[in-house]
Amino acid sequence: MFGIYLKRELGRRKKAALVIALGLALGIALVITVNSVSAGMTQAQDKVLKSLYGLGTDMTVTKTRSAPTSGSSGRPNFQFDANSNDSDDTQSSDRVTTQGGQALAAGVVTKVSKQTGVASAVGALTLNVTKVDGSFTQGKAQSSGGNTGNGGQGGPGGGSSGSTAAPQVQGGGANFDVNSYSVAGVDVTDQTLGPLAGSKVTTGKTFTAAQTDAKVAVVSKAYAKENSLKVGGTLKISGTKYTIIGIATPDSSESTTDVYLPLKQAQTLADAKNQVTTIYVKASDSKQIDSVKSAIQKNISGTTVTTSADLAETVSGSLSTASDLATSVGKWLSIAVLVAAFLVAALLTSSAVSRRVREFGTLKALGWPSRRVTRQVVGESMVNGLLGGALGIGLGLAAAYAVTMISPKLTAQLGNTGGGAGGPGGGGGPGRQATQNTMEIALSAPVSMTTIALAVGLAVTGGLIAGAMGGWRASRMRPADALRSVS
Repeated sequence: MFGIYLKRELGRRKKAALVIALGLALGIALVITVNSVSAGMTQAQDKVLKSLYGLGTDMTVTKTRSAPTSGSSGRPNFQFDANSNDSDDTQSSDRVTTQGGQALAAGVVTKVSKQTGVASAVGALTLNVTKVDGSFTQGKAQSSGGNTGNGGQGGPGGGSSGSTAAPQVQGGGANFDVNSYSVAGVDVTDQTLGPLAGSKVTTGKTFTAAQTDAKVAVVSKAYAKENSLKVGGTLKISGTKYTIIGIATPDSSESTTDVYLPLKQAQTLADAKNQVTTIYVKASDSKQIDSVKSAIQKNISGTTVTTSADLAETVSGSLSTASDLATSVGKWLSIAVLVAAFLVAALLTSSAVSRRVREFGTLKALGWPSRRVTRQVVGESMVNGLLGGALGIGLGLAAAYAVTMISPKLTAQLGNTGGGAGGPGGGGGPGRQATQNTMEIALSAPVSMTTIALAVGLAVTGGLIAGAMGGWRASRMRPADALRSVS
C-alpha cells in the first residue's frame, strides 16, 4: 500500500518533485566539484614536493652554510693563460662547488638513522659545476701615421721623418662560453630515497649497488636533450670522463638536477671526501614526523630539519592561490549553497503539504494515524532526495571531468629552505635559480569513492530534512481541516 500510494503521488506531482530534486542536485554537484578540485590541488602540491624531496622522503636534514672567511669571497674564480701565441687554442676550466647547505660528515647519516622513529636515512651531495671554455685572440701593435717635421727622429736609424707616437695594440679580445649545471651524488646502495627517487630511468638503466665508485652517470631527460647526450656516450666533468648509462624522466614538472653520479665520485669531484650536503629521512610512522624532527634537532646540534609541511609553506604562485581559494572560499560557498538547497527543499515540501490539506485530512478521517501520514511524506521526500543525489552526482562528475580534460596550468614558485638552491635536493647555478624554482603543474579533479559516498549521504540528509519538516506539518492536520477546505 505504501509503495503504490507513493508512486501515484509522485507521478501526480512530477514538476514539484523535479524542482526539489534539482535544488538538491545543484548543491551536491557543487560539493563534489569543490572536493574534487581540492583533491587535485593536493595532488599537485604533492607532485611539487616529490620533485624536490623524492618519493618516500618525509624530511631532510641540512646545515646552514656559514659566511665566507675573510680570505675567501665564496665566489668561483678561473685562471687562464692570456699569453698564448696561438689564437686558436681553446682553453677550458670547470669549477665544482658544493650547493645548498654546509657539508656534513657522512657519519651524521648513521647518527640520524639511529634516531627513534627513523626508518631509513641516506646522504646526498649536491654540486654546481660551472664550465667556462673559449679562447683569447691576441691584438696587434700598430704605429700611428704622421710626419714629425725637420727635427724629428724617424726611428732607430735617425731619419728626419716618421712617427714618434707609441705603438697601439688594436684588435684581440676573448670569447668564452659559460655553462652551469647541477650534479647530485647518489647513494647507489639505497635509491628509494634521495634526489633520484623522484625520477624514473626511462632509457638505459640506473645505478647498481656495485657501482659505488664507478665512473658512470645518469642524466635528466631535459639536460640530455639540451646537450645531445645519449646512453653509451660520455660526459666530461673537470677532466674526468663518465659513461652515461641512463636517462631519467622526472615523475612531475622539471627535474632540479641535471646529472646524477655515485656519491663517492661526486665527493671526489668536489674534494669533499666522506661529506654530504643533504640527508633524506623516511619516518617509520607518518604520524610521528613532528616528534622525529624534534629528536633530530635535539640530538644533532647545528642541523636544520625540513619536513614536507615546512616546504609546503614556501610554495607560492597560482597553485597556492587556487588552493587557498578552493579550501576557504570554495568550501564555505559549497556549504552555503548546500544549506540553501536543504532549506528550499524543506520549504517546497512544506508548501506542497499545505496544498494537500483535503487529502491528508480525509486520510485521517478514514483512520490513518499521524505517524502513517508522516511516513508517507518522508518517503516522498526521500525519493526526491535520492533523485537529486543522482542528478547531483552526474553533474558533479561532469564538472570534474571537464576540469580534468581542460587541465588548466598552475605555477608553483618554491622558496629556499635550509640554505639550498631550489629546496632540498635542489641544484642549479647562477642564472638558473628562477627556472628551477618555478614549476608548472596541470590541474586535475579526481573524484574518490569517499566523495561519492558523501554525495549520497547529503542526498539522504536533504530528503530527511525536507521530509521531517513536511511530515511535521502533515501530522498537525485534522479531519476538520479537510472539511473546512471543502466548504
